[in-house]
Amino acid sequence: MQIYVADSVLRSGDGSTYHPFKTVSEAARVAKEGDEIIIASGIYREWVKPACSGSKDKPITYKAASKGDVVITGAEVLSDWEAFENVWRVRIPNSYFGDYNPYTDTVRGDWFFVSSDETPHTGEVYLNGKSMTEVFDLPSCMHPTEDKRSWDPAATTLVWFTAQEDDNTIIYANFGGLDPNRENVEFSVRKACFFPAKIGVNYITVSGISFRQAATQWAPPTAFQEGMVGPNWSKGWIIEDCEISESKCSGISLGKYFQAGNNNKWTSFWLKDGTQTQRDAVCRAVNEGWDKRYVGSHIIRRCDIHDCGQTGIVGHMGGAFCTIEDNHIHHINIRHNLRGAEIGGIKLHAAIDTQIRRNHIDHCTRGIWLDWEAQGTRVNLNFMHDNVPPKGTFIQDELSLGEDIFIEVSHGPTLIDHNLLLSDIAARMSTQGIAFVHNLIAGSFTYVGQGTGNHGRKFASDRYTPYHVPHSTKIAGFMTILHGDARFYNNIFIQQPVRDDLLQYCVSKNHDTMDLNNFICGTVPYNNYPSPSDYFSKFKGDAVELYGDRDIYYDHMPVYLGGNAYFNGARPCDNEGFCHVDKDHKITLNIDETDGRYTIHTNLYEFLPRGFTVPVNTSTLGTAFEPEQRFENPDGSDISFDTDYFGRKRGRFPVSGPFEECGSDRFTVQTPYDYSNRISHKENGRIEDKIATGQVIFGVDNEEALHEINANILITDCTNVGISFPFEGGLFKVSDMFVKGNEVWLYDSAEEKLVELDCEYGIYRNIKRWSVGALQSIDAGLDANAEGLVRTAGTLLCILSKSMPHDSSETCGTIQDRVNAGLTPKGIEMRFTPKHLKFIKGKKFITLEDVIYRVGLGDMEIVTERLEHL
Repeated sequence: MQIYVADSVLRSGDGSTYHPFKTVSEAARVAKEGDEIIIASGIYREWVKPACSGSKDKPITYKAASKGDVVITGAEVLSDWEAFENVWRVRIPNSYFGDYNPYTDTVRGDWFFVSSDETPHTGEVYLNGKSMTEVFDLPSCMHPTEDKRSWDPAATTLVWFTAQEDDNTIIYANFGGLDPNRENVEFSVRKACFFPAKIGVNYITVSGISFRQAATQWAPPTAFQEGMVGPNWSKGWIIEDCEISESKCSGISLGKYFQAGNNNKWTSFWLKDGTQTQRDAVCRAVNEGWDKRYVGSHIIRRCDIHDCGQTGIVGHMGGAFCTIEDNHIHHINIRHNLRGAEIGGIKLHAAIDTQIRRNHIDHCTRGIWLDWEAQGTRVNLNFMHDNVPPKGTFIQDELSLGEDIFIEVSHGPTLIDHNLLLSDIAARMSTQGIAFVHNLIAGSFTYVGQGTGNHGRKFASDRYTPYHVPHSTKIAGFMTILHGDARFYNNIFIQQPVRDDLLQYCVSKNHDTMDLNNFICGTVPYNNYPSPSDYFSKFKGDAVELYGDRDIYYDHMPVYLGGNAYFNGARPCDNEGFCHVDKDHKITLNIDETDGRYTIHTNLYEFLPRGFTVPVNTSTLGTAFEPEQRFENPDGSDISFDTDYFGRKRGRFPVSGPFEECGSDRFTVQTPYDYSNRISHKENGRIEDKIATGQVIFGVDNEEALHEINANILITDCTNVGISFPFEGGLFKVSDMFVKGNEVWLYDSAEEKLVELDCEYGIYRNIKRWSVGALQSIDAGLDANAEGLVRTAGTLLCILSKSMPHDSSETCGTIQDRVNAGLTPKGIEMRFTPKHLKFIKGKKFITLEDVIYRVGLGDMEIVTERLEHL
C-alpha cells in the first residue's frame, strides 16, 4: 500500500492520495510490511520514529516524491530576536523544550575530551542553514575572534552563547552584522530526525530525503550511540540517496544499543578503565543476542554526508555485515569544537565483514577509523584526500593530525585494496592482520608498532581485544596486538613534500620517530620486522627449553611484500627485495576539482615499469594469524584482484597500483554522480526468422563470442561533423570512436557496425557481437583536435581495407603535415604511413589516448552508458 504525506495540506487526512497525512510521523505509526510512504516536497520539523518492521522481501519504504526536496529537520525557526548591545538575544521558556533541553544538556561521554572552560551543549544555532560556533561567555560572543583550531577559521566569528535565567533559556548571538529577524535562523531542539524509539525495527528503506540539524549526543562505543538517522540496533535498513548534514555529533548511527548499568560506565564511575568496559560491552552484547540474524546487514549508499561534529557514520557492533558504498563523506569535525577519540568520516568498532567501497572521503579529521574487530572488513575503491589539517591550523592534540585510514587494535583480516590514499598521512596502523593491495599511496604510515597499550607506566597495560569465529559474532578468543602480520602487494608509494607545520608539531611532542608520527612514505616503518621464513622457523618445540623463555610468542609477526613501486624518495622496508625503487625521476601528482569532478594529473605512468608483479588473490594473502581466517569475501569465497579501480580486467602481470593500462597523464577518478546505466541495442526479430537465416541452430547462438570492450575515452558527435570514408564496398559514417591506448573502435550507428583498429600495428577486424563503454567522453564538434584524430584513424582504416581509390602514401603525407601543425607546439610528432599511425614525444612513443589527453580542447564528460549489439 502507498501512504502519502504532504506538509502543505491544511489538515491531516487518512494518508490517501487526495487526503495525505500532514506529518511523516503519522505515516510511520500506521505503516506495515511492504508499505511505501511517499513524501511530498517540504520541510518536516519532527522526529520520525518508525514503529513497525518490514521484511527482507517487503521492506517499509520512506521515499521523497522528489529527491532532495524533502527535508526532515531537528530544528525549529528561532525568531523575535532583540538587539542587546552589539549582539542579539532571544528568550525561550524552558517548558517549550519538554523533557529535553539541548541548551542545558552538555556533550559528554567516554573518550570525549572536555576542558573546564569549554563545555559544549548538544544544541546548535544555525544561520541560513549553517551552524554557528558556540562560545562560553558573553564577552567572547560580543567580541569574537577566529578559532585557529578550525579548518575554516573565518567562519568561527559567527558565534552564540547560552545561559539560564528565571527558568528560561537565553541565547545571545553575533551574526556578523546581519539582522537575524531578516535571515533564516534556526536552533536544534530534537535528538534525532529519523530513529526508532525501540530496538528491532527491521527492514526499513529511506530514500532521497535530506536530514539535518539534530541535537545528538557524543557516541562512544561504550554507550548508546545516538545519531540523527539510524536503525537503533535493528537489521536490514537501506539509507540511500540522502543528504545527511549538520548533526551536532553523528550523522548516521549504526551503533550500540543501551546497556543498563554499562552506559558510559568508565567516565560515570572512574573505576573500571574504558578498555575493560568496552570488552564487557562486547561480551554482554553476545550474551544478549548480538547475532547476524538479528542485527546489522545495513546498506548506506549514494548519500552526501557532511558538516557533522563527530562522525559522518558511527557504529559499534550494529555496523557489522554492512555495506557502505558510493557516498561522499566530507567536512566532518573540521571546526574542532568537539575533541575526542571517536572522530572520523566513518568510525566503526567491530565492523565484521563490512564492505566500505567506492566512497569519496575528504576534509575529515580522519577519513575512516576501524577500531577493534575489523575482522573480514574490506576497504576498497575509495578516493581519499585532504584528511589532515590545512596549513595554518593550530593542532591541538595528536589525534587532530588525522589520516585517511586508522586501523586500531584489530587482529584482522582487514583488507585495504584499490584505494587512492592521497593525504599527507595515509594510514595509522596500531594493528595486525592487514593486507594492502593495489593502492596508490601518497602519505606515510604512522604508529607502526605503537599505540596498542593503555598508558600504563609501572604495570603492563596491553589492550586485549576480541577476535571472532569467521563471519560470525561468536567470540573465538582475546589477544593483545603483536604488530606485523601485514601484507603489502602491488602498491605504488609516492613521497610528497613533508609539510613543515606537521613535522614541527610532532618534533615539539618528541613524536617524530619512525614508529610514531613518521612522514616517510613507504613500508620503511616495518624495518627489522621478520620475514615469514625467519619468523616461523623459530617455532620448533618448547620455547623455554629452546630459548629459556616464551618471548617468541610476543614478538613482532612477519611482513609479506612484493610488487610494490617507490617514487620520489619513498622507501621500502629492509627485507623487501622484490620491488621497484625509482631514484631518477620526479613524479608529479596533483588533484584538480571542477564542479565536483576530480581529475588526477600525474606523470607516474611514464616511469612505472610493467611486468615485475604477479596476480594476487586469497591464496596469496594467506590467513590472519589470531583468528586463523583467510582474506576472503563475507560468503567465504575467494577474492581475485583481477579488475582495477575502474572495473577493467587486469593482465597476467598486473600493473602496480589501482589502475591497469593507464597510459595517460590525467584521469577522472570521481564525479558528482558516478552511477552506471546501460543502453542496449538488440535485434528483436522473431525466433523463426533467426532460425531460417541460420542465426540460431537448435537453440545455440552461431554468432561469434560477445566482446566486452572497456575503453577510456569516447569521442562523440562525429556524425554532425561529417566524418565518413569508403570501407568494404560501402560508406562508413562514424558516429563515435572509442579509444584505449593505441586501439580504437569506430562505430557507425546507421549500419550498427563496430570495427576494431590497432593503429600501432595496422590491424583491424569487424566485431559482430559487442558491448562497449568508456570512462570519459569528448565532443568532436567542440574539439577540432579530437575531430582530426578521428579522421586520421578513419583514413588508416580506409587504407588498410584497400578501399582508398588513390595514392595512399600521398594522402598520409598530406594528413601528417596538417595534423603535426597542431601537435608540434605541444611537443608531439605524428608519424602516419599506409601501415600504421604512431606518435612521439621527447624521443618516446606515446599512445593515441595520451595524445588526446594532451591536446584536447574541450572538457571531458563522464560516460554513464554502454552501447551493445547482442
